[in-house]
Amino acid sequence: MTTSEKVAYLKGLMEGMKFDKETDEGKLLSVIVDILGDVAEDIEELESDLYDLGEDVDAISDDLSDVEDYLCGDDDDDCDCDCDCDCDDDDEEPMFFEVTCPACEKTITVDEDVLNLGAIQCPSCGEMLEFEFDEDDAED
Repeated sequence: MTTSEKVAYLKGLMEGMKFDKETDEGKLLSVIVDILGDVAEDIEELESDLYDLGEDVDAISDDLSDVEDYLCGDDDDDCDCDCDCDCDDDDEEPMFFEVTCPACEKTITVDEDVLNLGAIQCPSCGEMLEFEFDEDDAED
């Protein structure tokens, strides 16, 4: 039973009990029941507005998700966690490369991040080692 229905029941009880609205008690009860009716209407209006607001928030959330997918890419298929990280990179094994210094002929092992720097000093002799590769090398 809704609040409005309860107030309507209360009004019916008052009429059934034949309260005299001319007495002080009858006037007071009549005004109280009228105020309760107004409060019940306000509650129903607020519930309706709250439902509409919830629908709007859901629509905004869906739109925001679409914008995030557009801006950041849809990585949900690759990631099983609930965070915003780039977890698919964490699962890959790092790639290592062997580089021979032309000056001291020592072989050193470097990872892909070091290659992307473009150049490093040889840890053995201090000679500057430059790494050049084209897009065909990058795909291999």
